[in-house]
Amino acid sequence: MFPLFDSLDEKIREELREYDDLVAALLARRGVTNAEEAQAFLSPSYEAHLGNPLEIKDMEKASKRIAAALNAGERIAVWSDYDCDGIPGGVVLHDFFKKVEANFCNYIPHRHHEGFGLNKEGIDKLHADGVTLIITVDCGIADAACVKHANSLGIEVIITDHHLVGEELPEAYAIVDPKQEGETYPYKDFCGGGLAWKLVCAMLVLPSSAKDEDSEEAPAFKGRELIKEGWEKWLLDMAGLATIADMVPLTGENRIIAKYGLLVMRKSPRIGLQKLCKAARVDQKSLTEDDVAFMLAPRVNAASRMGDAIDAFKLFTTTDEDEADMLAKKLEATNRSRRASSAAVTKRVHERLEEKKMLGEAIPDVIVMGDPEWRPGLLGLVCNSVSEEYQRPVFLWGREGSNTLKGSCRAGRPDVNLLKLMQAAPANTFIEFGGHKASGGFSVQEEAIHSLEERLNAAYASMEFAVFEEDERADGELAIHAATVKFLHTLDKLAPFGMGNPKPTFVMRNVTLEKVAWFGKSGEHLRLRIVPSNADSLEYSFSSTSIEGIAFYAKRELGSICSELKEGETRTLLVTLERDTFSRGQPVRLRLISIG
Repeated sequence: MFPLFDSLDEKIREELREYDDLVAALLARRGVTNAEEAQAFLSPSYEAHLGNPLEIKDMEKASKRIAAALNAGERIAVWSDYDCDGIPGGVVLHDFFKKVEANFCNYIPHRHHEGFGLNKEGIDKLHADGVTLIITVDCGIADAACVKHANSLGIEVIITDHHLVGEELPEAYAIVDPKQEGETYPYKDFCGGGLAWKLVCAMLVLPSSAKDEDSEEAPAFKGRELIKEGWEKWLLDMAGLATIADMVPLTGENRIIAKYGLLVMRKSPRIGLQKLCKAARVDQKSLTEDDVAFMLAPRVNAASRMGDAIDAFKLFTTTDEDEADMLAKKLEATNRSRRASSAAVTKRVHERLEEKKMLGEAIPDVIVMGDPEWRPGLLGLVCNSVSEEYQRPVFLWGREGSNTLKGSCRAGRPDVNLLKLMQAAPANTFIEFGGHKASGGFSVQEEAIHSLEERLNAAYASMEFAVFEEDERADGELAIHAATVKFLHTLDKLAPFGMGNPKPTFVMRNVTLEKVAWFGKSGEHLRLRIVPSNADSLEYSFSSTSIEGIAFYAKRELGSICSELKEGETRTLLVTLERDTFSRGQPVRLRLISIG
């Protein structure tokens, strides 16, 4: 149970001889196999490890067009997506254009009225406002018809996007998308906000324009003299927020953006970020990637899911403390409202499933349900609840701003790999899908929705799910007394963690559950007090040889075994380590991954 990863190859171990066995093994499992790569991974350098942004395909072309627009005083529009990638990315360009005193505006489409990406009505509004150049952030690569419409109005479009290129490439002035054909830049996994930041960096390294009469080089664009060297680093709070929130791989340049982004976020003077941290009860000075992903990002995303994304954008761009305070509190209230609305949808899903039971129908292995009136942005929380209760994969869908139906899905059991399940469905089942083992999202054409349940259940029936897949192997064994702050500091060398750089996992064999407790409004979270198996678990004092382990939404994440746990029994656990910022005298706690 909980097998360890294979031993490190001797040749790689020699290459990584500078590091202890655990760190060397963790590096190797992340594709780091020599001393130079290890140095770059463990000590990413802003100066040494970020590539020249002008080498990204079309980046120099885009930058020169923007420079020309600035010099001519053209009206520029930044069109960004409405999520916690597009919004921070829009803020990055807003701050840049404001700094150089440009003639510009920001446009964020309304999620429920306009939908994702460019739309003709919005372009018409910008045309009426005198806009001659549109720069997209985190969208546009799939909007060939809208780009053509903009061109017909005399508006040129620069696309910055990170999504996959479709069959038709838009006729834009420039396309900055590292996933397009012909891209030679070595790193291609930026998020939209990260790519917007690279665009600003490209603007700042543009060569100076032709020499004037006094043989002095003129700035590359009007307003360049207003930006001091290194100013762009302060924009990493937004680029880092987007990179962590969008769940792109935290490897390569993303790792640098995320790591330095967290450093900037912790001391950022951005009043809106400060107020958001306060509203979410997050300590800004010790902000982590988990705080960003699970506390800040949901509140930013709640703005578009329940109202208008412009609220989140204004929060990050305002310099007025009272306005920032009001907007942060509004996002907090909006997030609570999102949860309440999700609860109403959850109730309806349960009612439908109960109707099935009353009619004598069996609950399928994969639950698929939807309603055109349901907001897709609410369905992740609903999936969490339903999959937890029914212990099976759940796919829920709704409509968002067009005829495309979008939804969320959750695995429901630790032995189900959701991504593999979607991959096993027929090729024309989804327009798009993505995610990972436990959760994901998808979109389908309206005419295909009626066969979605049948197709997914057929795919499920054809698969065999292994309880312990490669990503459930342990990086090592861990004794309770070894789970110390010092050991956590060793692991922190590999942070920030995320896609492409998962938290190291450890197996704790034959430990005793001294205490089993449930907490949360509905008792949905699990807390264990764990002691060595050779201790008298009923009388053991809370000391350095006992430790707490928790699991949020335990039944969903760990399965039905949670209901079987009893105080005093011996179990084997698969865990990660984290800081405990809530319990006094317990600086380290365990996050429960699996229970054997």
